[in-house]
Amino acid sequence: MVGAHYTYAEVPLFDALAELMGSERNNYDKLGHFVQGITPAIITREIVIRQDVITSSRWMNFFVICVCLAVSAFYELIEWWIALASGKSADAFLGTQGYIWDTQSDMMFALIGAITALLTLSYLHDRQLSSINRKR
Repeated sequence: MVGAHYTYAEVPLFDALAELMGSERNNYDKLGHFVQGITPAIITREIVIRQDVITSSRWMNFFVICVCLAVSAFYELIEWWIALASGKSADAFLGTQGYIWDTQSDMMFALIGAITALLTLSYLHDRQLSSINRKR
């Protein structure tokens, strides 16, 4: 909602952070893409566990990361389609700010978000799921 209110390239807090770091680019969109990795990671992980689709944790983590990257790639395709449909006015929505590697770095931040979620939240997620199963 913050990015929609200000546009991704003009979120004030991230303007201040860019100034502190000596950067000209407002990186608020990178936070969004990081979260875009975390959210589908936990949702996908829960579906895989509850449906008992994959029993190996290594294969499950690989699958979860693949799903997160697919979600991120699809989002980037939507951004591209909007850019084609709206022309020059897409810059405010996309927040590329002239950065030619924006799409790739967005996907990298989603990947980092997914890996972070798996490394930091899996234990807690497993505990919550086991407490649900015990109540049944």
